[in-house]
Amino acid sequence: MVEAIRADSLAPAGWHTVTPRIVVHNASALIEFLLYVFRAVGAHDSASPSIIEMGDSKIMVSEAGPRGPRMAFLYVYVRDLDSTYRRALECGATSIEEPFDTPYGDRRCMIEDKWGNTVADRRP
Repeated sequence: MVEAIRADSLAPAGWHTVTPRIVVHNASALIEFLLYVFRAVGAHDSASPSIIEMGDSKIMVSEAGPRGPRMAFLYVYVRDLDSTYRRALECGATSIEEPFDTPYGDRRCMIEDKWGNTVADRRP
């Protein structure tokens, strides 16, 4: 049996072992979307990847250059799923799944933002 490497010593303090990085055209607008819809914290940084904090997680957001955009599929746990869903639609997101109660106890919805990222919001 292969022994797992302890991940807690690999990432810098305050970071998780896996950190999503989203690369889009008009990164500053995506950051404003994340700040408003998900009540995230952070700011656009044109000199390096912007660090956006959502709850206990960090997301890096960068402007697309020669490498082109790279979208993500994210699960985001939120306190008020229905309000978050409404804010996303208000900001131009498209509904993939309206909020509903799952058989396993979560309330869930799914949206696609204007940059092509898919976000499934969940509330346990």
